[in-house]
Amino acid sequence: MNLDNKNIVITGAASGIGLSILTALSQKYQVKIVATDLNPFDHSIPPNVHIHQGDISTEKGVDELFEFAQEKLGSIDLFIANAGFAYYEQTEKENWQHIDRIYRCNTFSPIYSSHKMARLNQGREYGMLITASFMGKFSLPGYSLYSSTKAALLSWADAYRREKDDQGHIMMLCPVATKTHFFDTTAPVPWPTQTASDVSAAAIKGVLANKALIYPSKLSVLTLLLNWAFPLVMPIYKSIEQFKFKKWLQGREAAEAKS
Repeated sequence: MNLDNKNIVITGAASGIGLSILTALSQKYQVKIVATDLNPFDHSIPPNVHIHQGDISTEKGVDELFEFAQEKLGSIDLFIANAGFAYYEQTEKENWQHIDRIYRCNTFSPIYSSHKMARLNQGREYGMLITASFMGKFSLPGYSLYSSTKAALLSWADAYRREKDDQGHIMMLCPVATKTHFFDTTAPVPWPTQTASDVSAAAIKGVLANKALIYPSKLSVLTLLLNWAFPLVMPIYKSIEQFKFKKWLQGREAAEAKS
């Protein structure tokens, strides 16, 4: 879809991929943007960007965001559902609230927003760009819940495109580990990695082409091909990540024993 003179909403826009997309769009295109995040914005914001701070992991929070965006922009042509977070953990006991928290933010919110965009844009073209993850294709040890939230999104999008009968484009962004504060933890960062600017450039290019699946890393595309030709590729890679996960657990246990 064409991006000039479009009204855009971006969630998770205060840092990382969201901020990189916000910056690129505001610099390269004649657009109006509502940028939202749970955290405050500590960067200079262009005059064509309206700042909103709120929690998009609840129905009320998403509804309030749409109301704010419609008040500031009128209509919404492109909704970029980028907000999300991860756990790196070993599941030790059942915890409903723990599971519910990540699914509300990573999965329920983008799906609900997509349905809302479809209703508000009947008879006109619109776009939904949703940040999924390459881990939605291939889950990794330590990221079981996070991977599952992204796999659910990819599965939903694949079927939803075939169910709906409108002019909407459902586009799924599948980055590998990105060098942002998202991975500022003691947990090992999965290989390969890429920069937020790499992801935002691929995301915008994908939106312009209405691509259903956007893979910012060429290595991820190569991985899909290699795993199709040689099915042992991913099991070997996952075994390496499992070793790193167990080593991380041992380090954590040792640190806890000293404290």
